[in-house]
Amino acid sequence: MDLRRTFAALPWWVTWVAIPLVALLVFGGLIANIVGFIVGLLFKVLLFVALVGGLVYLVRKFTSSGT
Repeated sequence: MDLRRTFAALPWWVTWVAIPLVALLVFGGLIANIVGFIVGLLFKVLLFVALVGGLVYLVRKFTSSGT
């Protein structure tokens, strides 16, 4: 049987409500881990950029005032 026919025979709420809820229930932990990893990685990258920028600013400030 074709998959399209199977989904066409189902009520709309099964296709658009029940199936996504089951997917979230099954894969919710995996999705949360992936999102958490990406957010943590972006935070670390932004922190690294801010620290390197601050270091460059301090080095330029003290080397330019010394000469």
